[in-house]
Amino acid sequence: MEEAGQKLKRARERLNLRYRDVEDASNQIAARHNNDEFSIALSRLSDIENKGTVPTIYRLYALCTIYRLDINEVLDWYGVNLAALAADAASIQMQRTHLIGFGANGYGDTQMPLALDPGIDLRRTTFLSRMIQRWGKLPLTLLNSLDMKNYRYAFIGSEDWTMYPLIQPSSLILIDDTHRKVVNTGWANEFERPIYFFEHRKGFACS
Repeated sequence: MEEAGQKLKRARERLNLRYRDVEDASNQIAARHNNDEFSIALSRLSDIENKGTVPTIYRLYALCTIYRLDINEVLDWYGVNLAALAADAASIQMQRTHLIGFGANGYGDTQMPLALDPGIDLRRTTFLSRMIQRWGKLPLTLLNSLDMKNYRYAFIGSEDWTMYPLIQPSSLILIDDTHRKVVNTGWANEFERPIYFFEHRKGFACS
């Protein structure tokens, strides 16, 4: 696999830029921001391209600016995938309630159902996976912690009050079909009890 430094080198060569050209351009960026951290000396650029030296965030910004590269893509070359930001955050348990400072800012895509069967009756609880006609990508970073395409879905009918208030009518639910056995114990209150989605003669329901 080609190293990140070599990819940056190819990007420079495509623009027919010499080391000196990159240094001069980075100095312009440094002057514009009044911050010498953006400057890239000749020897540092050589180390980045040929020795695997990881550039600082300032120099990475400067290189992406000079080479007209998407900084998200270049970060991915170095093994930093911004699309995984929300999923990684979700894996870290925080005891205190807190705000989330990142959102759908273009950090990758997530698979979502884009087209449903037009004959769907939203008044009834429906096994949604059968009604999805087309999948597509949406820039919803916060949903990347879910394996959206490998689960099944159901829509709780607008007139289905069976599990209220635990499940509101018109809710979209995610179904993990790897759990098929009914569990009778193991919870401390009603909110911890597993909820099952099942098919019956007249349709579908939760219980």
